[in-house]
Amino acid sequence: MLRPWSMLLTIRREGGLPAHLQIAQQVADEIQRGRLRPGDALPGSRELADQLSLNRKTVVLAYDELAAQGWVTSEGRRGTFVAASLPAPLAEEAELDFTLSRQQAEQMPKADLIDFSENVPDSRLIPFDALGRAYRRALIATARSGRLSYGDPRGELGLRQSLLRMLTMERGLSATLENICLVRGSLMGIYLAGKVLLKPGDAVVLDRLSYPSARNAFRSQGAQCLDAASDAQGMLPGELESLCRRYPVKAVYLTPHHQFPTTKMMPAERRLQLLALAERYDFHIIEDDYDHEFHFTHRPMYPLASLPGGRRVVYVGSLSKVLAPGLRIGFVLAPAALIERCVDNILLIDRQGNPVTEQAVAELMDSGELRRHVRRAWRVYKHRRQVLVEALQRELNGKADFELPAGGLAIWLQLGSNIDMTRLVEDARRRGVKILAGSHFTGDGSVVHGIRLCYADLEDEALLLGVKRLAQALSEQHAE
Repeated sequence: MLRPWSMLLTIRREGGLPAHLQIAQQVADEIQRGRLRPGDALPGSRELADQLSLNRKTVVLAYDELAAQGWVTSEGRRGTFVAASLPAPLAEEAELDFTLSRQQAEQMPKADLIDFSENVPDSRLIPFDALGRAYRRALIATARSGRLSYGDPRGELGLRQSLLRMLTMERGLSATLENICLVRGSLMGIYLAGKVLLKPGDAVVLDRLSYPSARNAFRSQGAQCLDAASDAQGMLPGELESLCRRYPVKAVYLTPHHQFPTTKMMPAERRLQLLALAERYDFHIIEDDYDHEFHFTHRPMYPLASLPGGRRVVYVGSLSKVLAPGLRIGFVLAPAALIERCVDNILLIDRQGNPVTEQAVAELMDSGELRRHVRRAWRVYKHRRQVLVEALQRELNGKADFELPAGGLAIWLQLGSNIDMTRLVEDARRRGVKILAGSHFTGDGSVVHGIRLCYADLEDEALLLGVKRLAQALSEQHAE
């Protein structure tokens, strides 16, 4: 049965988020607080639309968004229900310090290397004119104000303020300037997070397939890197709990929005389970939210750091995939005490970033130019994603499998166990295609019959020819 009482939802008509996203956010809030429990029925779409004086399609869109993120399930004519498998709400005392806010090919020369291995944006899409103007104004303003000498090791105040506004409005985070510092890309942020959380001998848990540079960063600090098994929803809570009982686990590294390298999104249920384990076993989660902006099937899901329990999350992000890796702009968001320790380490290894670049990027954010650029890039990458998918379906039919992920700038290709991965990499390279075998993403180099195909910086012709050449390399082994 549907609830006999009305849901207390409020829709702001003036500006802000679209109505369906306001509904989705408020329902997710109520689920996290425990007012809506696993298995509870939600009002019918017509009933809620009448209550809020909205078009029924708006409520349907809201429920679709909640279902896509794993908060609810639809059972046809029975109605829409809070997902029964969600864990109980986290204890009130475990709430986070910064809480959820309301918010043609064949004619390409064979000598040209087609590189599917680099997860980089297409720098040709950068709004160079706007960036150049912002740089010029930033250089003049910085020189006149005397800020070309040493400044705040946390980074330029203007950019930190701009980032906080963006993170509040678009990623559901609520924080102050004490909770953020700038870094030179996400890898530096990951390194700093490990530095402040781990001592030599401590354990950090990663997915078996994970970001190699993060693993190397933790190892360089004397940490013991442990692998946890995963399924289609991400790291298995049972596997993680088993490791916590046997080892001194102090950190868990996750890429929940687009798992690296498979790009699968972790649903709400799994996120809450892992946050509960962080409270129970006293560890922190290092959340690497790379490629957040590039989600194609629904609105990007809010980070782990925005959920109850997020006080145990060190949130690492970057603008490198939005603009260009060479600009070296990243950030760490965490409780103030951890940020202070990050700053102490910045003073030892880097002192500060580039104030001119940081001020220029702040101007692009505040003027809306960065947001416009992201929209343009999103359309380009969505098109290239479709080109790649159609080429894979056409050329690799029967030779490989893949599931189209909801987002990210890569596709994970699964190959048969009969494929010699070392030979495939070599055969593809001879044909002018660079790929990385799945073993590259493991901690021990064990064989993985999969490859990650990155497509963001490849135009249509290169994508088509690259897939054709890869198919030829695979065909040699299938023919034997």
